[in-house]
Amino acid sequence: MMKKLLASVFLIVVPVALLAQTSANVGSKAKRLPASRVEVKTTASQMASGIQAAEAALTPAELAIAQRVYQGKLPCELGAFVSLTADAKSPGYFDVQIKKQKYRMFPVETSTGAIRLEDHRAGAVWLQLANKSMLMDQKLGKRLADECKSPDQAVMAEMLIKNPLPSVLDAPAAVATK
Repeated sequence: MMKKLLASVFLIVVPVALLAQTSANVGSKAKRLPASRVEVKTTASQMASGIQAAEAALTPAELAIAQRVYQGKLPCELGAFVSLTADAKSPGYFDVQIKKQKYRMFPVETSTGAIRLEDHRAGAVWLQLANKSMLMDQKLGKRLADECKSPDQAVMAEMLIKNPLPSVLDAPAAVATK
């Protein structure tokens, strides 16, 4: 009889003790979990800060391009306006806005010498030529604004209308030889 009682107690106490020990381990893991979450968040925040710092750092050539970007509220065709504002906190970066769409752009070197600003996330591109500028959405494959002109670009556009440059398709001009 005593053996049956001890066996019954053993069968009841051991599983309860194991369950309590498992609960204690789960509880201690739960206590450590927030600490590791904090660590993960801290690491992620530091990595994001590093990425932002690397993104914010422009080359001297890109900063030189940024110096030539026309700023202000530029009138475009069809009564549209594009506003370009330099970011005071991040030299070389610009806030570009058309209607309610806003872009954060930075200069990109080109082989043609055209001034190009890009917003990789939104897929937007601002191209500034001597006689006009345009805003394009590369994701949609269309122009959002065209014929945008600063006062200097308007003067150049008028000059090109009166004195057009030769086309690259025209025959080269004869060179006088002696």
